[in-house]
Amino acid sequence: MDITLDPAARAHLGLQLADAIVSHIRGGALRAGDRLPGQRTLAASLGVSRTTVVRAYEELEAQGWTTGREGAGTFVAQEMELRTGPVSSGAMPAQPAFDVLRPGATALSRGVPDGAIVANLAGGMPDLRTIPVEEISRAWRRAVRRDGQSLLGYGPPAGHPALREAIATLLRQSRGLRCGASEVLVARGAQMCAYLAVRALVQPGDVVAVEAYGYEAIWAVLRICGAHIVPIPVDDDGMDVDALAALCEQRRVRAVYVTPHHQFPTMVVMSAARRIRLLNLARQHRFAILEDDYDHEFHYEGRPVAPLASTDTAGNVVYIGSLSKVLAPGLRTGYVAAPAGFIQTLSELRTLVDRQGDLPMEAALAELLDDGSVQRHVRRARRIYRGRRALFLDLLRDKLSDELRFAVPAGGLSVWAWTTLDARAWEARARGRGVWVHAGWRFAQPGAATGAMRLGFAAANEEEIVAGVKLLADARP
Repeated sequence: MDITLDPAARAHLGLQLADAIVSHIRGGALRAGDRLPGQRTLAASLGVSRTTVVRAYEELEAQGWTTGREGAGTFVAQEMELRTGPVSSGAMPAQPAFDVLRPGATALSRGVPDGAIVANLAGGMPDLRTIPVEEISRAWRRAVRRDGQSLLGYGPPAGHPALREAIATLLRQSRGLRCGASEVLVARGAQMCAYLAVRALVQPGDVVAVEAYGYEAIWAVLRICGAHIVPIPVDDDGMDVDALAALCEQRRVRAVYVTPHHQFPTMVVMSAARRIRLLNLARQHRFAILEDDYDHEFHYEGRPVAPLASTDTAGNVVYIGSLSKVLAPGLRTGYVAAPAGFIQTLSELRTLVDRQGDLPMEAALAELLDDGSVQRHVRRARRIYRGRRALFLDLLRDKLSDELRFAVPAGGLSVWAWTTLDARAWEARARGRGVWVHAGWRFAQPGAATGAMRLGFAAANEEEIVAGVKLLADARP
């Protein structure tokens, strides 16, 4: 056997020797029933101690590669199914040998920047520099010191009870939802919450209505579950509920996914008349409304509009929210508010993919909600983003009024702007200059117009906004 051992390697020489012999067995140099060299003979030929060889042989027998016979020696196991051909270099194959259901990368995941960024104007992201890192870390340490044994063990799949109660209180006091802790589930971000809700609702062939412009990751979840997705037009008053009503007369609609507060990505607010009409349709046709209120806190014109869930008396609305925009995406904390029976179903589904969440972090967030730290951070961030919105819109009017047409968004972290220019080319040219933006095609269902740009103002500070808009103007195709 041609064996080379490396004394400088981290792995023990005995384990290196065992791996080398396995490679010879797998490659066919050693076959079932072949006798391995005696321990002293192999030790002498390799220049190692007999103890090293003993350890290697013990490891091989423990793994089932060899068998020892008293007084006869060590042999390759007879039942060993030998692999023909050369031994792999150790690199994993690029593709599996079996068929795989591939959801595919979403248009947004394919748009992650790969170079230096001068300004992040893509929209939808908070400024991570505003996060109260010290407050979060102190709350986490307090939680672990206080309840470390329970927090570091198994916990309820619906989330830490204190955080469920804190979120229920927040929803009652600031959004008008009539819910308690038993009607709330906490999971790792709004995306997981939406995934669980779709899994609980949708079977192959079910019709699910979505906004013609929206979040492709949710559409991907619906496709995986076998839903028949029907896009509904969006205008200045949000989803066209009359078009949805016409669909309901033709097809059995299982669910409607909607972002009524700040329509994603156009940022329009669904009118009061359409909200009432949507709730009445849900009661009449018994479909579920998946209401994604992803950035409720950041509303700049008057008070935030009350969620659909706040006036739902029939139990049709599944309300999905997130702390990702409020604090930080990396904390991965989203929640669902819905009837307790549905929450129980989501809890059972959650255990199949994620036994529970990050209990220490959930306990820390509960404390920060209870003592008002999160609410104070939101008020501060809202003031910052309102100022950045004003600066950003002024610069767009000054430098790009001929190329972009947009309305002032009442809330959210981005602007939806229509353009007659080639939006895809503009996005690519802007990124080449270090400005991260998103063209409208990333958010459009087939048949929807894509001559638009989604431009964000929250993640960039004032200096970056000024530089970013200038570079964006220079990048016009």
